[in-house]
Amino acid sequence: MTDPDTAAAEPRPESGLRAQLRGQRTPLLVIAAIALLVIGFGAGVLLSPDDSGGSAPGPVDIGFAQDMSAHHTQAVEMSGIALLGSTDPAVQRLAYDILTTQQSQIGRMQGWLQMWGAPARGSDGYMGWMHDEQSADAHGGHHEHGSGMQATGAMAAMPGMASTEDIQRLRTAKGAELDVLFLQLMLRHHEGGVPMLEYGAEHAETGEIGILAGQMLAAQQGEARLITDMLTARGGQPLPLN
Repeated sequence: MTDPDTAAAEPRPESGLRAQLRGQRTPLLVIAAIALLVIGFGAGVLLSPDDSGGSAPGPVDIGFAQDMSAHHTQAVEMSGIALLGSTDPAVQRLAYDILTTQQSQIGRMQGWLQMWGAPARGSDGYMGWMHDEQSADAHGGHHEHGSGMQATGAMAAMPGMASTEDIQRLRTAKGAELDVLFLQLMLRHHEGGVPMLEYGAEHAETGEIGILAGQMLAAQQGEARLITDMLTARGGQPLPLN
C-alpha cells in the first residue's frame, strides 16, 4: 500500500512533462530561428536579378542589406528574450511576430549579399551608403533625408540600437518591468531604423532592396503604433531616440 505522505511528495508525471517542455523552449526557439534564417537565405539566393528588374546592386543595396541585417539581429535577440521571459500573451505575440519576420528577412538579405559577392557585414561603420555626394554638395556638405536625419558618412552606431547595458537589463527584468522595457527598447529600435528604410526604398538600384525596404517601412510603422498603444496601456513612456 502506498504511503499517502510519500505519494504526495512524489512529482506527478504531467508536472515533470511540463517542466521538461519548459526546459526545451530555448533550444527549440534556436532551432526555429536557424530554420527561418536558412529559408530566408535560400529565398534570397533563388531570386535572380531578372525577377526584380535586372539591375545590378549599388552601394545603397549592399550597405542597406549589411546594416539592416545587423539592425534586425538585435531586434531578434530582444524578441527572443521577451518571448521566453514574458508572461503577457500580447507581448509574447508581438515578440514572436518580430522574431520570425525579421529572422527570415535577415536570411533573404544575406542570400542577396552572397549572390552579389559582397561581405555579410560592412567594415567601415554604419550608414555610410546613405551619404550622397552630389546631394551633399548641393546642401552644403550634408544630405537631409525624409526623417530629418543628416548623413555625413559612416557612423559608429546606428540610431535606435540598444546598448549592452540595455540588453543586460532586459535579460534580468521580470514581469511587468520586462514587458515595459521590451516595448520601450523595441519602439526606439523601430524608430531608429526609419531613415535607413526610407532611404533604401527611395534610392536602391535593385528591386529586391527597394521593394523589401518599402515593405519593412510599412510593417514597422504599423508595429510602432501598436507598441505605442501597448506601452501606454502598461503605464510606460517612450524612450528618447538615441
